[in-house]
Order: sequence, then C-alpha cells, then structure tokens
Amino acid sequence: MSIAGVFGLFRINPLHPVGADGRMALSDHLRELRARVLKSIVVLIVAFCIALFFYDQLLELVARPYEDAAAKINDGTKTELVLNNITAGLMLQLKLAGIAAIVAASPFWLYQIWAFIMPGLHPQERKWSRVFAAVAGPLFIGGVALGYYVLPKGIAVLIQFTPDNVQNLVEFTSYFTFVTRMLLVFGVAMMIPLFVVLLNLAGIISGKSIGKARPWIVLGTMIFAAVATPSTDPFSMLMLAIPMLVLFAISEVIARVMDRVRSNQKLAGLADDEISPL
Repeated sequence: MSIAGVFGLFRINPLHPVGADGRMALSDHLRELRARVLKSIVVLIVAFCIALFFYDQLLELVARPYEDAAAKINDGTKTELVLNNITAGLMLQLKLAGIAAIVAASPFWLYQIWAFIMPGLHPQERKWSRVFAAVAGPLFIGGVALGYYVLPKGIAVLIQFTPDNVQNLVEFTSYFTFVTRMLLVFGVAMMIPLFVVLLNLAGIISGKSIGKARPWIVLGTMIFAAVATPSTDPFSMLMLAIPMLVLFAISEVIARVMDRVRSNQKLAGLADDEISPL
C-alpha cells in the first residue's frame, strides 16, 4: 500500500456530501469509524511504549500502598509481595504498561467516541454531553485519588487476618488486579450522582422523587460502600460513603432547581386565558 493509501485510512471527512437532513451514507459512517478506531489504536500503542519506559516508576506507584500498609502492621505479621512463575514478571510489565496506556490515552479515545456520536445528537443533547464530559472526568479522577488514599488502611486490615506463625505471600499479579478494581470502584462511585442529574435533565426523575427516596439512598449508599470496600474497618467504608452522600445531596439540590426552572418556563409560555397545569 502506498503512503497516500495509508494516510487515507485515517481520513474522516465523508466522500459523499452530507444531506440537508444531516444524514450521512453508511459507507462514510463506517469509514469514519475505521479512521477513529485506527487513530485510537495508534495513540494507545505510543502510550504503551512510553509506559514501558516508565515501568519502574509505575511499579513503585502501584506497590506503595502495600508498602505503606506493611509498615503500619506492628503485630508481627510477616508479608511480602512475590511472583510465582517464570513469565509472571513479563506479564506484569505488559499488563501494567497496558493499563497505564489506556488511562493516559483515555482523553483521546473518549473524545473519538464522543466525536463519532455527536453529529447524531440534537443541539440540546450536545450541550449536556459537553457538560457531562467536563464534569465526569474530574469526578472519576477524584474518586481514584480517594481510593488510592484509602488503600493502605484497607490492605493493612486485610493482612492482619493472617494467622500467627504464618507468612502472607501476596502474589503481585493478584495484588495489582485488586488495586485496579478498588480504584475503579471508587472512580465509578463518584460518578453515580452525576447520572442522577442527567436522568433529571432527561425528565425521567424529579428532585421531589429523589427527596422522597433519600432514606433509601442513604441506606443503599452505606450498603454499597460496605460491599465495595475490601476491608472490614468502618474508615474505608465511610471514606467512600460520605463523599457519595454529599454528591447525592448536591444532585438533589440541582434537580430541584432544574425542576423549578422548567416549571417557570412552562408557566411563562401560557396564554392569558390558558389554564395552568398547576
């Protein structure tokens, strides 16, 4: 294939003009999808190679919560991170670099997904999708940072369940999977109230209904935090539950304000002799 043909794979502009109704030919849709997927793959490969270069720093970042937890244990429990087969070191390096590449390149490939979907959205939907993209990222990162802060405490509690005269050898690959899932749970949990606001903007739920369900939301949040956090100590559970409850309270206030704005807009649009629905 010629160089021009290779660059042609990454072209996004449609070959056929977009119709007056905003429709695009199926072949152009598939062509655009192929270009965006290929661009995302190229960026992921570049990020993967860069992550391999910083492997030692990434490994230290992942192992630090365990080391901090081990330093806090003063009851004589012996614990150590280990690898249990010949290929474990290679697989750990590839897995760690791969996840780091996905996280580092997420702004790019998430934008490619959004840019592919955006032309089919109405102007109002595009507006709220931009708001979602602007808020969701910081919330997710904040949740991950909170989870990373809580990890040493949770790990220390779990290690202390080791029986006396028994050494706890923690397989590094399993530990890395545990850390990844823990951080993902905290990150996604911080975004749940945002979805509540989006459901309100879509007219599916109201601020009043959220207020009526407040006791169940508190109970459900506490149960979710207890199940999601791996340790049995209340500290880790509260560190997840309290920010979620605060965000739920903010989402309820936003939902009530939006309901009032929509109600005022409807009343403003009534004629003088028209009966108000209220």
